[in-house]
Amino acid sequence: MKKYFVTGLLIWIPVVITFVVLAWIVTTLDQILLLVPASIRPDALFGFHVPGVGVVVSLLVILATGLAAANFVGQRMVRFWESLLSRIPVVKSIYYSVKQVSDTLLSSNGQAFRKALLIQYPREGMWTIGFQTGAPGGDAAHHLGGDFVSVYVPTTPNPTSGFFLMLPRKDAIELDMSVDEALKYIISMGVVAPPPPARPAALQPAAALLNQ
Repeated sequence: MKKYFVTGLLIWIPVVITFVVLAWIVTTLDQILLLVPASIRPDALFGFHVPGVGVVVSLLVILATGLAAANFVGQRMVRFWESLLSRIPVVKSIYYSVKQVSDTLLSSNGQAFRKALLIQYPREGMWTIGFQTGAPGGDAAHHLGGDFVSVYVPTTPNPTSGFFLMLPRKDAIELDMSVDEALKYIISMGVVAPPPPARPAALQPAAALLNQ
């Protein structure tokens, strides 16, 4: 009975969690319909609640915004909007901080979260997986000198919190695994290990490379 019960849990837990997450996303995005007059909302037009309409509307709004911002007039409007926000003290700090982070993470040319690294943390001899987020900048780069990389080390099983480290590039080993595989490995606490890549037999382990 215990064996069958655990087997059933392994089937239902991912299904339930997936359903809950999707339901939360749909319910949240459906709130955009509150901006629409009540007389033309789907509930009033069809006489019953239609889930997911807010998702479609949100996607259309995002797509339309991107299309509008791609032309000359749209770019002028974006610059006007940003100049307006820059005059509001508190809003300016929040907006430009979030914008800088989002531009870095979502840029197709950026290097943030493009590489999974193997580093020694929290002390020598202990290893963990982190993600390269760039290179140190500002006054920190002036004091560090040399070739350093910025690394984000997520916590387990919640990768949204973690530690920001700056360490020499020679102490960070680039892993032959995708960011998705590395995240699954971290979130599962090492249970869901990615398949080992094909490597030459003479290749030494990471610890041996750093000790040389």
